[in-house]
Amino acid sequence: MKNVIYFLCTGNSCRSQMAEGWARRLGGDRLEVHSAGIETHGLNSRAVAVMREVGVDISHHHSKLIDPAVLARADFVITLCGDAEETCPWTPPTVKRLYWPFPDPARATGSEEQVMAQFRAVRDGIREKVGQFIARETLSD
Repeated sequence: MKNVIYFLCTGNSCRSQMAEGWARRLGGDRLEVHSAGIETHGLNSRAVAVMREVGVDISHHHSKLIDPAVLARADFVITLCGDAEETCPWTPPTVKRLYWPFPDPARATGSEEQVMAQFRAVRDGIREKVGQFIARETLSD
C-alpha cells in the first residue's frame, strides 16, 4: 500500500511544487504524492526552471487548493511555510503532520542571478528533506 503524502504551502507555486516533484522522483511507485495551497498563485516559472536543471520536470503541474478528500486520506501532511502550518485545516488523528519551514524564493530580491540562487538553495534543501523523509518513513514500512 502506498503512503499518501500531501505537501502544502501558501500558494502552491514554488516550495510545495518542488517537494511534489522530488517526492515523485525519489519515491517512485512507493508513494502517492500531491501538493496544494491555501490559495492558488499559479506555477512559478523559476521553480520550473531550477527543477529542470536537475532533471525533474514539474512543468505539467498546476497550482491547486487544498482538497479535503486528499487531506482526509493522507498519511502525511507536510507544510513548507508558516502560513500553511497555521491555517491548514484540521486533519484526522491518523495523519502525521510535519513542518518544514523554507523561505519563499518567490520573495527573493536582487539580481536575477541572486534570485535564482535562492530558488536553487530552496530546491536543494527540499531535495535533502524529501530524501531523508523517504528513507525514514517509506523504506521502514
